[in-house]
Amino acid sequence: VIGTPQRPSAQNTILVGSPHTPNTHFASQNQTGDSSPWSAGKRNKKGEKNGKGLRHFSMKVCEKVQRKGTTSYNEVADELVAEFTTTDNHISPNESAYDQKNIRRRVYDALNVLMAMNIISKEKKEIKWIGLPTNSAQECQNLEVEKQRRIERIKQKQSQLQELILQQIAFKNLVQRNRQAEQQANRPPPSNSVIHLPFIIVNTSKKTVIDCSISNDKFEYLFNFDNTFEIHDDIEVLKRMGMACGLESGSCSAEDLKIARSLVPKALEPYVT
Repeated sequence: VIGTPQRPSAQNTILVGSPHTPNTHFASQNQTGDSSPWSAGKRNKKGEKNGKGLRHFSMKVCEKVQRKGTTSYNEVADELVAEFTTTDNHISPNESAYDQKNIRRRVYDALNVLMAMNIISKEKKEIKWIGLPTNSAQECQNLEVEKQRRIERIKQKQSQLQELILQQIAFKNLVQRNRQAEQQANRPPPSNSVIHLPFIIVNTSKKTVIDCSISNDKFEYLFNFDNTFEIHDDIEVLKRMGMACGLESGSCSAEDLKIARSLVPKALEPYVT
């Protein structure tokens, strides 16, 4: 954060550099040495030369708030007081107290400037980082990129949601079909006729030679095919069985659509349609 420097009222004072360069400082012909950049009458000139001027100090405040994201005036002021006073151990206690007051006052001023520029926001005692201002063209370009990124993300989420809806409809249809089969037979299905979910089907030609190896713990299976093969998961099989009411291919009748809508939560019905 770079502010526009005010011209000092003292005579024989020369403004060196451009107000837009970080190294700009005020140089005076009658400058004298000082033990602390905060305590004496000409501390501003000394501070600029030592890198502790108002501009540098404002940048420090800005960096603190940006790094923390959410902070408070006391937290920023305490840290900067600790940083700046530890470097001036040779000054007297009275001068140190005077310096601390000046540092805290400058923190307050810097935060007000940042808030006026909409770089930070303040609610009660909480200070939040918003961001440095950018020019309109760059901001517009960034917003367009962000908009496109979010549109792509929404498309991905919608695709995932549609697939999850199809899975739920297929599973619920399967449960209803199995219940009807049990009611008609008045008994559960034989154990050797049950396929548990999830499962995978490997499909290949009858002429294909398959070499199968199984690990000792039966957790790993290695298949070698001498011809092409296909792999289908349980959802694909259920879709081919018509458990998804034809929604996956768009060939869904009005009656099937009514059934499918009844198998999903109320909030998801519009996505089914």
